[in-house]
Amino acid sequence: MQVTVTGRNIEMTEALKKYAEEKVQKVKKYLHASIDAHIILAVEKFRQKAEVTINANGVKIHGEEVTEDMYSSIDKVMDKIERQVRKHKEKIWALKSKQHERDVNIKMNVIAKESLEESADSPHRIIKTQNFPYKPMSVEEAAMQMDLLGYEFLVFRNSTNEKVNVIYKRKDGNFGLIEPEQ
Repeated sequence: MQVTVTGRNIEMTEALKKYAEEKVQKVKKYLHASIDAHIILAVEKFRQKAEVTINANGVKIHGEEVTEDMYSSIDKVMDKIERQVRKHKEKIWALKSKQHERDVNIKMNVIAKESLEESADSPHRIIKTQNFPYKPMSVEEAAMQMDLLGYEFLVFRNSTNEKVNVIYKRKDGNFGLIEPEQ
């Protein structure tokens, strides 16, 4: 986890910096991806503002709080961030459990025949066969699911047209969508 602390109109003491970093480290138990956190501590007259932005595997979580005490602002903003992270994690688990429930109903099988594997005419061989479920979801939901799981592609049933689609990650970082024609 990489944490940066920035101060605006405040004398940044080592104790304050360490306190903020320790508080942010607590979200590590919810996020198991690479995490970058940026903390901005600012003073404006009597207002003590703590602002935290966390980027974890493409997910951006942001919160800010203002009180009369900087330590209190840090505590409150981290409570807010922790709630957001937990809520995000619960959504991911809900998506996974829905996918698991539909696994029984719909399966796409990738079947490799031994004759194809042993064929000397073909330069490509199928060395692995994998079964995986696909479920109805929107294109945006499929992109989020694919990104969160770290997949290069995802097969899903498009909830708008009920057709099987494939979404994939392009080399430029964007997504591509394959839709069947009829």
